[in-house]
Amino acid sequence: MKRPIYYLIAVLLLISHLSLAQTTEVYFQNDSLELEVDIFEPSEANTGKRPLFLYVHGGGFSGGNKTAGHAISQYLAGKGLVAASIQYTLYMKDKNFSCGGVTSEKVKAIQISANQLKMATLFFIENAEKYNIDPTQIFIAGASAGAECILHAAYWDEATMNVYEKPWPADFRYAGMIASSGAIMDLNLIQKDNAIPTLLSHGTCDTAVPYGTAAHHYCPVTATGWLMLFGSHSIYEHLISLDKSTQLYTYCNGSHDYHSYLFKNQKEEVYQFIQSILQKSKVQKHWMVNTQDECGRFSAPSFCE
Repeated sequence: MKRPIYYLIAVLLLISHLSLAQTTEVYFQNDSLELEVDIFEPSEANTGKRPLFLYVHGGGFSGGNKTAGHAISQYLAGKGLVAASIQYTLYMKDKNFSCGGVTSEKVKAIQISANQLKMATLFFIENAEKYNIDPTQIFIAGASAGAECILHAAYWDEATMNVYEKPWPADFRYAGMIASSGAIMDLNLIQKDNAIPTLLSHGTCDTAVPYGTAAHHYCPVTATGWLMLFGSHSIYEHLISLDKSTQLYTYCNGSHDYHSYLFKNQKEEVYQFIQSILQKSKVQKHWMVNTQDECGRFSAPSFCE
């Protein structure tokens, strides 16, 4: 009797995906560049303005593509949001993004992607009526390099990091962000007056992007690609010190392989986080997830015990 039940569930899931409207649009174009975004919309008519979820894929700024955001986008569109996954310039392709790289090039990769996320944001602000979205309810999300992109798009000084001439609305602020296995170069960029609600996730045994505060890839200070980063736990503690709404999933002994776990296996938690912001709820919560993995390099934090 189990097979018919599984078959019915599979059919229902297929129908739910088919009920979504998916399109691909060019969100930014100049003489040398054309960037696309895949957009998922609920097919049901909605008279009210809808929140927007913008996803940025990972891949060390050298690989990956926008299909990585399709599953979470489909899930959230099924819940009534407009969801989208962007293409961006893979500036580090065929370059070294680790210790043997060049720090200024690594920074530039983050800068370019953050600017292109902002261009995607402007595309949706300008087309808010077409997609029936509320520009005050735009959420950004990303994993690994994508998380580094969204953190710097939200907090980097516009005058310092701007690449394109298109003006950025002075009063705009993202409604919230979901950053998995990411980091920010300067924790002081996050201030009490600009901090936004944040959902974070990270493995404590991540040797690429630090869970706490350390150099990228734990490079020695003599490395040409040395870059200090403040990871998810450091960001979470900082937001708590500012008394801001933030949540953290710590994957105890989890490696960088957990960078997309939140978006693949905790989709409902992502949706509930967005709902808590829309309902103006302040939440400060830290969850510890026992991965059953072993970590030979680092000891798990005491709160994982």
